[in-house]
Amino acid sequence: MSVFNIITLFGGLALFLYGMRVMGDGLKEGSTDTLRKVLEKVTNNPAKGFLVGMLMTAIIQSSTATIVITSGLVGAGILTLHQSVGIILGANVGTTITGQIIRLLDVDASGTAWLNFFKPSTLAPIAAIIGIVCIMFLNNKKESIKTIGTVAMGFGILFTGLLSMTGAVEPLSKEPAFTNLFVKFGDNPFLAYLVGVAVAFILQSSSATIGILQAFSITGALTFKATYPIIVGVYLGDCVTTAMVCSIGAKADAKRTGAIHIMFNLCETMLVFLGVFLLKKFGVLDGIWDMTMNSGSIANTHTVFNLTCAVLLMPLAGVYEKLALKIIPDDKKVGTSIDAELSMLDTKLYASPALALDSVKKAITTMAKLSQEGVINAMNNFDAYDQHVVDVITENEDSIDRLADAVDNYLIGLSRHSLDGRNNERLNYYMQCFGEFERIGDYAVNLTENAGDLHARNTEFSQYAKEELHVVSEALRDILSSTYTAFSRLDFEAARKIEPVEEVVDDMVAALKDRHIKRLREGQCTIQNGLVFLDVLTNVERISDQCSNVGVYTMSLADARAASPHDYISVLHQGQDEYFNKAFKERHDHYFGELEK
Repeated sequence: MSVFNIITLFGGLALFLYGMRVMGDGLKEGSTDTLRKVLEKVTNNPAKGFLVGMLMTAIIQSSTATIVITSGLVGAGILTLHQSVGIILGANVGTTITGQIIRLLDVDASGTAWLNFFKPSTLAPIAAIIGIVCIMFLNNKKESIKTIGTVAMGFGILFTGLLSMTGAVEPLSKEPAFTNLFVKFGDNPFLAYLVGVAVAFILQSSSATIGILQAFSITGALTFKATYPIIVGVYLGDCVTTAMVCSIGAKADAKRTGAIHIMFNLCETMLVFLGVFLLKKFGVLDGIWDMTMNSGSIANTHTVFNLTCAVLLMPLAGVYEKLALKIIPDDKKVGTSIDAELSMLDTKLYASPALALDSVKKAITTMAKLSQEGVINAMNNFDAYDQHVVDVITENEDSIDRLADAVDNYLIGLSRHSLDGRNNERLNYYMQCFGEFERIGDYAVNLTENAGDLHARNTEFSQYAKEELHVVSEALRDILSSTYTAFSRLDFEAARKIEPVEEVVDDMVAALKDRHIKRLREGQCTIQNGLVFLDVLTNVERISDQCSNVGVYTMSLADARAASPHDYISVLHQGQDEYFNKAFKERHDHYFGELEK
C-alpha cells in the first residue's frame, strides 16, 4: 500500500466523518420540535422510553447526542432518572441505523439497471446535487428546504468519503501483512476488543467506527471471528466519552445517566462474549465463524447484538437505576429557590436547540414572576412598611440577577450553534426580553428604598398621595399581569393590551406630578416627601416602559408592523390602530375616573 493510498484513506475518512457531522446536524436542526414532543410523552415505563430512545437516535443519527440530551434533561428535572434508563437502552439500538444505510455498498446492480440508483457511487453525486440546489437556489423558499439540502449534502459527502476509503483499502486485500493482522484478531479476541474500544473512543462515534469497519470489508480479509470483538469494543469506547461529557459540571442525577450507560454497555459486552462462547461451543456458529464479512453482514451483526442485548437487559432497568443511586451520591448542597432554573441551563442541551430554548424560557419566566411580585409587594409597602417584605424583594432581586447572568451566557453560547429560522427568532426574542425583566426587578428594589426612606424618617405620604398610589398600583398590576402572560404563554392578545395601559400610565404620571407640585406649593406635603413621591412616579413610569418593550418584542413575532418598535409605537400613538384606540380610551377613563373619586 503506497503513501498515496494512505493519503486517500485518511482523506476519505475525513470526508466520511464530516459528512456524518453535517447530516446529523441537519437532522437535529430539522427535528428538534419532534424531539420535544416525543420526550413530553415519555412515561415511567422503560419499554416506552426504549422506543423513544431508539426513535430519537434514528432521527439524529447519534447515540451520543441522545444520551447527552437525556442527561441534560435529567439534570434539569424535566425527566427522571427512571425515565432515562429506557431511553439509554433504545439509543444503543437506534445507532445501528447508520450501519444499515452504509450497507448499500453491497448493492449488486448487475442484474437490474434501476438498482444502480441505490449504489453509493450513484447516490453520492445525486445527494450532493440535491443538496447544493436546495442550499444555493431554494433556501429562501422555506427553512425546511435548507434542512433537506443540508441532510442531502451530508449524505453525499458521507458516501463520497466511504467510496474513497474503500478504494484506498482495496489494495490491502493483496497484502499478506494486513490479512495476518485480522488472523491475529481472530486468534486474540481481547486484542480485537481493545482496537474497537480505542477507535470508538478516538472518533467519539460508534456509527463512524462501524462504518470504517464496513469500508475495510471490501478487502475480503474480515472474518466473523475477527470482527465481532471489534464491534463489541465499540460499545465501551463510545460510552466512555459520553459518560465523561455527562459528568462535567453536572448534578448527581445527570452523572447517574452516564453511569447507567456505562453499566449497560459493560453488561452488553459480557453478554455478547458469553453468548458467542456458548454458541461456538455448541457448534451453532460453525457455519459463520470463518465466514468473510461484508458491509451488510457487519451491519446485521451490529444490529442483532444491540437489539438482543437490549431485550434481554430491559428487565434489569430498575437494577441499573438502584446501582447508579448507590455509586453516585446525592448532591450535598441544598439548592436555593432558583437552583432548578439554573440547572436547566445545561450546555448539553445545545445539541437540541429547541430544548435549550425551552429551558431559557422557563428561567426568564421565573425572572418575570419574581420581578412582578417584587413591584406589587414594594408598592404595598407604602401603606404598611414591613422589613421582611423588603428582605424578600432584595433576595429575589439577587436571584433575578443570577438568572440574568446565566441566561445571557447561555444564549451567547447557544448562538454559536446552528439554529433554524424559528429557533433563531426565539433566541433573539429571549435576548431582548430577559434584560427588561431584570430592570423591572431593579425598579422594585428602588421602590423599597423609597418606602425605606419614609420609614427611616418616621413619616408617610399624605392621604391624597396614598390614594393616588393605590390607583397607580392597580395600573401596574394590570400591565405587569399582561406582560407576564404575553411572555410566559406567548400570548399576542395579552401583548396588545400592554401598550394602551403604558400610555395611560405615562399620562397618569404626568398628571400626578402636576398635582404633587401643586400640593407642595400649598404646603400640603414636605419637600423631602415630595422628592420621594416624584422618584416613585419615575420608577413607575420606567417599569411600564420595560413592560411596553416586552409587549412590542412579543408582537414582533406575529405582527410585521412591530418589526421596527419605533415605527410600531408611532403608528399606535397616531391613532391608526382601532384596537389601541378603544383599549386606551377604556383604560384611560377607568384609571382617571378612579383618580377623581
